[in-house]
Amino acid sequence: MNLLALPILIPFATAIALKALPYRPVLLHWVAFAGALGILASAVTILMRVGVEGTQVLQIGSWPAPYGITLVADPFSAILVTMVGVVGAAVTGHSFSGVDPRREALGYHPLIHVLLMGVSGAFLTGDVFNLYVWFEVTLIASFVLMALHRTREQLRAAYVYVTLNLIASALLLTAIGLLYGQAGTLNLADLATVWPGRSFPLLDNALAVLFLTAFGIKAGLFPLFFWLPASYHAPPAAIGALFAGLLTKLGVYAMIRLFSLLFQNPEHLGYTLLLGLSISTMLVGLAGAIAQRDLRRVLSFNLVGHIGFTMVGLALWTPAALGASIFYLIHHILVITTLFLVSGLFLRQRHTTDLLQLGGLYRSNPGVAVLILIPIFALAGVPPLSGFLAKLAVVTAAIESREYLLAAVALLVGLLTLLSMARVWQQVSWKPAPPDAQMAPLGSRALAPVVALSLLTLAFSAFAGPVFDASLRAAELILDSESYVRVVLGEG
Repeated sequence: MNLLALPILIPFATAIALKALPYRPVLLHWVAFAGALGILASAVTILMRVGVEGTQVLQIGSWPAPYGITLVADPFSAILVTMVGVVGAAVTGHSFSGVDPRREALGYHPLIHVLLMGVSGAFLTGDVFNLYVWFEVTLIASFVLMALHRTREQLRAAYVYVTLNLIASALLLTAIGLLYGQAGTLNLADLATVWPGRSFPLLDNALAVLFLTAFGIKAGLFPLFFWLPASYHAPPAAIGALFAGLLTKLGVYAMIRLFSLLFQNPEHLGYTLLLGLSISTMLVGLAGAIAQRDLRRVLSFNLVGHIGFTMVGLALWTPAALGASIFYLIHHILVITTLFLVSGLFLRQRHTTDLLQLGGLYRSNPGVAVLILIPIFALAGVPPLSGFLAKLAVVTAAIESREYLLAAVALLVGLLTLLSMARVWQQVSWKPAPPDAQMAPLGSRALAPVVALSLLTLAFSAFAGPVFDASLRAAELILDSESYVRVVLGEG
């Protein structure tokens, strides 16, 4: 069996096993966690093989591209599949501290693995239509997870979430239909060779706008982001962490992959629009974060604002800029996942994430207060943590590209993030707890995923040089579409 299929087959098999097993919480937890570790192990193996041997390709059923289903792992997709394993292990590990039994009985654990399967499939597919299929797999699983054991707030959030994502799916399917009608193929590598000779400016621009709108909704770009802060705060913290860490990154990945292969002219209208939308996303997202008083809403708006950093590299179309955005993407997956899990600690201890009702954490749990400083400071960009290094890389790339407005906005957004997260730290740690606050104990099982991700953030910061070199190499290969085509289609 080819290695590239494992990040898809392992969660698929785990989901089936979890559904077939009798309802025994401890057994379900261990099987779910083992499945996530299997995804992580296979993803790390793929990443190592890509690093040694280069881009890996699997033609399903030995049907050659572009006629069959193709899976492709280049450095970019291999890095992101590895992050799927990291987030999956953290979220399933969180279940050991207790999941609502009603959610478990309704299929919480199998749905988590169906979602991980969909995200892994989207990162590995070499075909635009299958990219759409994997998007729909993740949409179905995420919608059910969001509405599972429904409350009024969850239902409202789920309807907003699914409505906007269905609109995005309809726009994406329309764009795919137009693309196939003109090009006669949907294999990404084949499109890169066929499309330059068959496109014309009007259709090119229309497709760029359609793809930008569809993927922009899924990624949370301005002005299409409003569904995200209206929905990500509603489900349990572990589900919110899974969504925040992975789902918006699907839109980012798809945009980078498709635009770099289809629209290879850096002067294309799509890149001009993308640069403007990325800058607007940064400003609006962080302005919204400062105005919020609920921790999970603060994190949701921060998630929106920082998506802009992950997209500007594509808009600038230089290896340094795209490498900086990929580096930022890895950092953001780690940190935002950790912070959503941190919000779950407050829900467990205080039964609320309202900043006005929190406080006194440093006095009651000084170890936990110091622990959560790591993801808070990393997101805020405090040196020498990964957030500072990632922002520095983006600003440097913007200055090298003479995009001084972008550099200034990135610095301003960095300051706004610092203010936003400093307010969170002050409200939850230094401010005295309300007189009637209830302090439920935090067990080691609840803290374990946060500790693991925080240590990983420190390791990421310490070894930022090699990680950035890998990101830069991934960016160079993305912009060199000929190498992707040569590996997938063969030298001929």
